[in-house]
Amino acid sequence: MEIRHQPYTITNCDFVLSSRGVLRHVNVVIDEGKIQSIGRERVGDELSCVGMTLAPGLVNAHTHTGMMYLRGYSDDQELGPWLKRVWEVESRAKEEWMRLSSELSIIEMLAGGITAFIDMYFNPFDLVQLSTKYGVRAAAGPTFLDSFKDPHEIDKEIREVARKRSPTFSPIINVHSLYAVSRQTLLLAKQLMEELDLPLHMHVSETRDELFEVKRLYGKFPVEVLASEGILGSRTILAHLGWVSSWEIVSIASSKARAVHCPTSNMKLATGGFFPINEFLQKGITLALGTDGPVSNNSLDIFREMKQAVLLQRHGYWEASVGARHVLKMGSQEGYKLLGLNGGEVKEGALADLILIDNKWLRPLTEANLESSLVYLATGRDISCTLVEGKMVYQRGISMKR
Repeated sequence: MEIRHQPYTITNCDFVLSSRGVLRHVNVVIDEGKIQSIGRERVGDELSCVGMTLAPGLVNAHTHTGMMYLRGYSDDQELGPWLKRVWEVESRAKEEWMRLSSELSIIEMLAGGITAFIDMYFNPFDLVQLSTKYGVRAAAGPTFLDSFKDPHEIDKEIREVARKRSPTFSPIINVHSLYAVSRQTLLLAKQLMEELDLPLHMHVSETRDELFEVKRLYGKFPVEVLASEGILGSRTILAHLGWVSSWEIVSIASSKARAVHCPTSNMKLATGGFFPINEFLQKGITLALGTDGPVSNNSLDIFREMKQAVLLQRHGYWEASVGARHVLKMGSQEGYKLLGLNGGEVKEGALADLILIDNKWLRPLTEANLESSLVYLATGRDISCTLVEGKMVYQRGISMKR
């Protein structure tokens, strides 16, 4: 069931999770990589959606695909000792390990309905090639981490990666964290961000120990440091933020910086703290979801992250104001907004980055409970088909290499 020609029509969808709400038994016409119409129209070849839900593609807004070779390693430790052990192995890692790891991660993400991801690791040039090979949208770039590589070498690599932009690949700048780079390196990253007009992606306020260390080094909290150095802004992507103050949230909002919540990884690594989704949403901050890496999670399933995000909020706040609709948006539309792309929604004119979800195990399924069923019951294993730009990149059991 490979789509060879556009336009074509996805027909007879049991449910469509659209920007207009939940629709029943409609057709969706795809042409030139975008959604052309939603309704009764049929054009070209047909892809049956009987027994399925059509939904927006998902975004994994913070991950480390090249770490798949370490999945299952050092599983039961806190972040500090975990990092020490992982970095020791990574210092001996071979390039082929990282490339194969990224390839396996991409296949797994496509199988789970992920159509775009943001990556922080040491093999961005692999992702330039792999994003084209598998048709997935990847945002990646070299990572500043002073103990691993000279910052000036990273500077050169970033300039090279910046020339590799393609329909599936977007270059970014990665900075591991404030505690893992010097101020000089941080300012170099800022210079590149401004000069090349690239997003800057960074771990921020992940643990209490990080706050103490950054306070010792700079006399400020992490977000305050980024603001004072002129880094916090619309190009900045901040991952984790489990130990962020109320005034730092205000600063993130006013600067139009963007945030990524990684609930499962934070719990697994015992980072403590609390990510206040409500406060971020109330301030209008662009907020997406990430799995983190296949070592710290170990899953690459955004469905799991949506559920965990809701449960954490309810457990922490003793109330249910954050619900399925919020995290569905975080897992799709907000991720595309963070990437600067018109996607993550089923609406006319949006990118045809879509997923077909098998309804077989989501019974009973109604218009009223569709959203909650996708969050509290579905997993990535319910994905039947993944489309990027209207092209089939995954069909259950098959990754459609180009």
